[in-house]
Amino acid sequence: MKLYFEGLYEELLPGIRAIATELGIELESDYALEENEGIKVVVGRASDGLEVGYVPGERKACIRYERKHQFYRGLGLVVQHARKRESLMRIEKQQFDSIGPMFDLSRNGVLTVGAFKTMLNRMALMGLNTVMLYMEDTYAIEGEPYFGYMRGRYSAVELKEIDDYADMFGIEAFPSIQTLAHLEEFLKWEPVKAYKDTKGALLVGDERVDQLVERMILSASAPFRSRKIHIGMDEAEELGRGKYLDRYGYADRIDIMTGHLNKVLDVTRRLGLKSMMWSDMFLKLAVGNGGTESDYYNTDTKIPEEMASRIPKDVDMVYWDYVHMEPKHYASVISNHRPLGCNLVFAGAVWIFNTFGVNYGMSLNASDVALQACKREGIREAYATMWGDDGNEGNPFAALLGLQLYAEHAYSEEKPDWSVVAERAKFCTGIEADAYLLMKDLDEVPGSEPDNRKQSNPSKFLLYQDVLLGLFDFQIDGLPLNAHYAALEEKFQNARVEGASLDWIFDVPQKLSAVLKQKSELGLQLKRAYDNGDKATLRHAATEAIPAIAAAVNELRIAHRTQWLRMFKPFGWEVLDIRYGGVINRLDTAAVRLLAYASGELDRIEELEQERLPFSTVNRFNSKGVGWSSHYYRMASPNVFFHVMNPF
Repeated sequence: MKLYFEGLYEELLPGIRAIATELGIELESDYALEENEGIKVVVGRASDGLEVGYVPGERKACIRYERKHQFYRGLGLVVQHARKRESLMRIEKQQFDSIGPMFDLSRNGVLTVGAFKTMLNRMALMGLNTVMLYMEDTYAIEGEPYFGYMRGRYSAVELKEIDDYADMFGIEAFPSIQTLAHLEEFLKWEPVKAYKDTKGALLVGDERVDQLVERMILSASAPFRSRKIHIGMDEAEELGRGKYLDRYGYADRIDIMTGHLNKVLDVTRRLGLKSMMWSDMFLKLAVGNGGTESDYYNTDTKIPEEMASRIPKDVDMVYWDYVHMEPKHYASVISNHRPLGCNLVFAGAVWIFNTFGVNYGMSLNASDVALQACKREGIREAYATMWGDDGNEGNPFAALLGLQLYAEHAYSEEKPDWSVVAERAKFCTGIEADAYLLMKDLDEVPGSEPDNRKQSNPSKFLLYQDVLLGLFDFQIDGLPLNAHYAALEEKFQNARVEGASLDWIFDVPQKLSAVLKQKSELGLQLKRAYDNGDKATLRHAATEAIPAIAAAVNELRIAHRTQWLRMFKPFGWEVLDIRYGGVINRLDTAAVRLLAYASGELDRIEELEQERLPFSTVNRFNSKGVGWSSHYYRMASPNVFFHVMNPF
């Protein structure tokens, strides 16, 4: 498709050229336009929002935009309708001043600069205008060689390149760091023990820590144009309970928290930065005894006036909520934040954490409700977090359908029609919405709650659990999971589109399904055969079934390695290599023991004599789904992986 641009478009040309190939467009001169029947696109400025028009018969289009990023959404809409030769006349007013994803770059998966640019291309077409880079220790600090050591940390040059590319589309990139807790991966190093209060929290009040925090803020913010910075401070329940307690004695955590916050804000103010922070600790502290996550979500929580008066008002509070689907819930918790007196920002989620898939059932429903509530409550800034907890098996590119939902909410006063979201996702990413939704079925299996509202993650625990130990077998007994994954493998195969630029995102889930169609119920089958004295079945498992599963696991590992190195820096892949190796080696040991028993060399297999118990109270027998675990090492074995005598 050939386009000729006329009007105010010079500043937009670098961005147009960057996405021209993906859009399938060529930029033409006026003469070539006449010869090749291209489309004339008149570009201008608007005073309020985005105005887009296209008339097929006249081969003319118009894009008028208020803010730079809106132009690229408008360009996408023109091309989308021109491909189908459909007329277009649309006026859109942006409902959020800032909306976009937060990428977790701290849980082993550090996006390469090239992959980040690919993601930004998609975001530009959607009309998203901000991106938050969550970096606990994955940015370089001069004089701190252990900060992000062997973790794929970004250099200042790399961060500037990401920022430059984002700015080309009018997308604001900015850092999200931790200035209090969630610093386990830095504080684990013995040479930096002077900074440590507890396993993950800094030693508040120490002069060296104050200097470190200032260098953190300066190093993280310097490469970016934006003056925004997220300073973290969430989930710091252990604050003041380690070396701080030994050195200074007991202190109320609200005193420690507000004292440290003021020091951090002194730095950000001096550097001309606008700070935001997670709000959960204040709501947890408001209920006493530190509170829990459930207290944070408690709609009855009240911020005491005395606490509210001590919290600086020039820091934005980020209310995170990833799971709720009731409009009244969001209204109540937003109301709970009002006494803080700070500007309120919302963070929802596209659930790619602790899974190989995407929990679209919960993500799409919760996000729909949350974003509508934000519009009603006047919240003007919203983010879609994509965490990478426990090894980052998930894929942020598989979450693009969720980002499309956020984008369409941003340009619609009401809930956007799903047909619009689906059509836009196909245009902006090249993948059908229904194909994305297959990702949810990796975890939304028989026995799950509707829309997987209880966050079951069988795609992960069924792969990693040991076939002789069967830690999750009690919870899946009686469920046709082999058949489920066999059908899912076929669906993934049928959804593939050869030549589509993002078709590669289906390779890992397809091969994972090929593993789980054989492995999901194997532990139950082995236990049943053993209890029945069926040595023939055990021998067949050892000589046929288990070697086939091991071969399928290795194919999955190779596909996952290819996917990882396509998206992420190599650091962190070794964790998954080790996990896959563990699965294969344990399958080998299982085959050896089964064959020894079947041939009479062993008189019993102790693992199979053990009673199968529920893994946890999170199971389908009390309507909490088929099961959930946040940690690989708990899925793989009930025995000790590591033991820390002193976690502080």
